[in-house]
Amino acid sequence: MSSQGIKTALTFSPLLNTHWPEVRRIYQEGIDTGQATFETSAPEWERFDTSHTQTCRLVALENEQVIAWAALSPFSSRQVYRGVAEASLYVAAAKRGMGAGSSLPEELIRSSEEGGYWTLLAKVFPENPASLALTRKFGFREVGVLSRIGLHHGVWRDVLLLERRAEG
Repeated sequence: MSSQGIKTALTFSPLLNTHWPEVRRIYQEGIDTGQATFETSAPEWERFDTSHTQTCRLVALENEQVIAWAALSPFSSRQVYRGVAEASLYVAAAKRGMGAGSSLPEELIRSSEEGGYWTLLAKVFPENPASLALTRKFGFREVGVLSRIGLHHGVWRDVLLLERRAEG
């Protein structure tokens, strides 16, 4: 919402390398919370580009400024899992709680289903209630806990594994 309490219309665009400086900044803001990922710094474009699918990469734009991004990472290189991907979504710190986190997942899900994905996965720290609420809002269900799966800033962390199946 703007300072007057009116929602600003968001537009969506494919995430391009020209968006990378803003996307990287938003990614780093999420990393800096200590609750979004095991990563400690946002990668360079080349690493991001090769680790994410070439489709289903989106940015949410407000007045032509990137305020959020979402992308898929392949679950496996095996053909049998071609329709399974891990979803990532990050919102600029100044825009959290203002609606981008609710509209961008809808667009990512629509795009993923059109692209032939039948299962989206999310890995979320149990201590991140906002991400858990958002994933559950969009039909993700918890399928397991990866206990003490990674060392993060000197602390062993659990990760909740959630999945969302395409309808139909």
